[in-house]
Amino acid sequence: MERKTHKIDAAGKSPGRLASEIAILLRGKNKPDFEPYKDEGDEVVVENVEEMQITGKKLEQKKYYRHSGYPGGLKEEPLSKVMDEKPEEVLRRAVNGMLPKNKLRKKQIKRLKFK
Repeated sequence: MERKTHKIDAAGKSPGRLASEIAILLRGKNKPDFEPYKDEGDEVVVENVEEMQITGKKLEQKKYYRHSGYPGGLKEEPLSKVMDEKPEEVLRRAVNGMLPKNKLRKKQIKRLKFK
């Protein structure tokens, strides 16, 4: 099996549409011999992530949650803060949510690179 490298320019694109395109490439669904239990996807390199276009009021309203596991340990961060600090994290989380929730997801998300 031979893996190709796809370069994607994220400038002016919305994160969700971009994430669905990336998830298809990482899984290998664009190949004629796709089988869901095989890890035959390609590598994806994304450029200009900081120039993604966020539509509507998502910058103020959308929040990312994580929990420490302790009572009262729910943390939240607004999308605007995450975009300022690590814009690639927004796209990585969107792609991660679109990949299958099984043992292949960890291997597939490692092939997502940012420049």
